[in-house]
Amino acid sequence: MDKIFNAIVSINDYVNGIVWGVPVLFLIGFVGIYYTIAFRGVQFTKFGTLIKETIANRKQNENENDSGQQKHLTSFQAAMTSISAVVGSGNIAGVATAVACGGPGALFWMILVALIGMATKYAEIILGVLYRHQNEDGTIEGGAMYYLADGLHQPWLGKAFSFLVIPFAFVISAVVDTNTIASTLDVRFSVPPIYTGLVLAVICGIIIFGGMKRIGQVCEWLAPLMGGAYILAGISVILFNLNQVPSAVVSIIRGAFNPAAITGGAVGSIFLCMKYGVARGMFSNEAGLGTTAMIHSSANVKHPVEQGMWGPVEVFFDTVVICSITALAIVMSGLWKTGEYEGAALTMHAFEKMLPGSIGGWICLGAIVLFGFSCLISCYTYAQRAATYLFGKKSIWVIKLLWLLFIVVGSVSTLGFAWDLADTFNGMMIIPNLIGLILLRKQVVKAHNEYWNGRKQG
Repeated sequence: MDKIFNAIVSINDYVNGIVWGVPVLFLIGFVGIYYTIAFRGVQFTKFGTLIKETIANRKQNENENDSGQQKHLTSFQAAMTSISAVVGSGNIAGVATAVACGGPGALFWMILVALIGMATKYAEIILGVLYRHQNEDGTIEGGAMYYLADGLHQPWLGKAFSFLVIPFAFVISAVVDTNTIASTLDVRFSVPPIYTGLVLAVICGIIIFGGMKRIGQVCEWLAPLMGGAYILAGISVILFNLNQVPSAVVSIIRGAFNPAAITGGAVGSIFLCMKYGVARGMFSNEAGLGTTAMIHSSANVKHPVEQGMWGPVEVFFDTVVICSITALAIVMSGLWKTGEYEGAALTMHAFEKMLPGSIGGWICLGAIVLFGFSCLISCYTYAQRAATYLFGKKSIWVIKLLWLLFIVVGSVSTLGFAWDLADTFNGMMIIPNLIGLILLRKQVVKAHNEYWNGRKQG
């Protein structure tokens, strides 16, 4: 059995090396830079407008749904469900892994890719809404599989993408998020992981069997609560340790271009630092994966750009704000150098060290549980919609039961290989999605110009 597992690990490492090689990193950067230029830096020049309009869309869409379109999600519900999917273990355990393995400089590359990734996610949400389908029962579904199949007229590519989404969702959420929660509660309170898995399965079952509308309603209040609390905690860490912030920032910038100077040779190269920063950053914000377009496509909006505005806002708060908070706490604590802790435990002990008393550990513990739980209920929609696309609505019950089963299994699994496997599926999904974004660029830019020119003309 060990030989089989080792063989699988070796194969995954080989594939991982290919999908996260120089060509893919170049492709990620090229698409982000292209759309940043094509949109005239919309994520920077109109950032204030994006914040204002996404909040305004919440009220507008709530009023529209009150008029009878109950099978649609409001723009805000779709955005909060998407944020619940991306703000998860990647922001806590993923960032900790990136800093521990790639050095503090990994955060620099994480933020850099996020800044151009804001334009990428803006584009893929626009495409998701442009090519979405309305079902006979009035529900709406969309995502990368639809614009790859219909926009590019390549049905096989849409099916291939959907085929990758299913294991991706099960690995990154049902396994990784559950295991992160279960292992943290085990370390902190000696709660047997299997008990955590069973409780999470029951609660998630109550929510996901209520359908997409119930998932949206839960995420509508859960995402702002957990995100806001974590950001306040991060601001507290910075204020309590203000004198350490400048040296931490210097370590992050120097570590991006000369990792060995900061880590003492523990990190081998700039490429390794860059790889961990880019991979964990994309694991966190999912810009370029095409996954969150599956959720955003369900929003009740009149124009694709109205929902696309959530893309830059989502990436900014997920990576530039929340991931930076995690990384700063870890770098300032110095615990990343000791090798004593890893993953979520490293972040939790860093917060505990950087805040007075034990309040930091409790805040981080709450974030781990809430972030992970929000992913469990929202990432389920990825697997469901991919399965529906491939096998029809009869597959929904199978996916629901498998999801709950994997939550229980994930609670007692070994996490190290799961992270590597998640990176591999990430990379494999990125390639067809980014190719689709390149080939469908005219449709995206046309929709962008149409909307913003229309606003100028009143």
